Amino acid sequence: MSAADQPNSHWIQAFLEAQAAELNAATNTQLAYARDLAAFSDWLHGHFKDVTRSQVERFLIYCDAQGLAKSTRARRLSAIKQLFRFAFEEGWREDNPAIQISGPGRDKRLPKTLSHEEVDALLAAARNAPKEPLRATCLMELLYATGMRVSELVSLPVSAARGDPRMLLVRGKGGKERMVPLSPPARAAVADWLAERDSREDAAVKAGKARSLFLFPSRGKLGHLTRQAFFNLIKDLAVAAGVPPAKVTPHTLRHAFATHLLAGGADLRSIQTLLGHADVATTEIYTHVLDARLKELVLEHHPLAQGGAGDD
Repeated sequence: MSAADQPNSHWIQAFLEAQAAELNAATNTQLAYARDLAAFSDWLHGHFKDVTRSQVERFLIYCDAQGLAKSTRARRLSAIKQLFRFAFEEGWREDNPAIQISGPGRDKRLPKTLSHEEVDALLAAARNAPKEPLRATCLMELLYATGMRVSELVSLPVSAARGDPRMLLVRGKGGKERMVPLSPPARAAVADWLAERDSREDAAVKAGKARSLFLFPSRGKLGHLTRQAFFNLIKDLAVAAGVPPAKVTPHTLRHAFATHLLAGGADLRSIQTLLGHADVATTEIYTHVLDARLKELVLEHHPLAQGGAGDD
């Protein structure tokens, strides 16, 4: 049985474990989400992999009819949205059926992101990391240059990085492949780390160990750097960079990649392709950046915004 076909309880447990590991969610939040998702599963009488937007909306109507407070209904919707975002990122679903549903009295939250200055500070902290700066720099440059999901980044095969590539082949959800361009700093970081990595692997082979197939090898069970290890790394880099650690996750760097591209003039379809989104509706959360850019253009270039309101 594939992960996507596991019972709802398996989905909930996997989601809660990821929340605990990657977001350091408080115990009370974990317990609340567990109750909320169990309530949805009990009402559903079906499998999460088959849930539609209409079913989520009907569940919220049911919650309202039960007299639940707005805050409780909002939290239940939040739990459902995050569960299906997790399922989408894991490749268990091709979409998030709850992504466009507005909560009771609440607007859809925009993704948290980082400024150019904060990203620059994080990259500088990686270059000066006290432990394995070449690996830290390669990880951070790749993540910001490509917008990869953290699971895609840590599991990159070393073969993808051979030959000083201008484009990187990334295997995403459902085994779908896409090409993402590498910036010059990212290419340089890959070359520097590859030399260090290969030297270590050669020494490991001489010691009787098997050669790793991954760009970021580990002797652990997975054979490559874990998502949790990378999460811990970027929190340390955030502290060193003077950026609030609560703002910095692998996902906020992915958001920074998308928002900075869009603000720079990239079109939404191109960003959809680079991020590996199956549906452009998922990418449309970034249009707030475009709105801000258009307002800025008007204020900068429209004659009435330049003090010319009284001119004929």
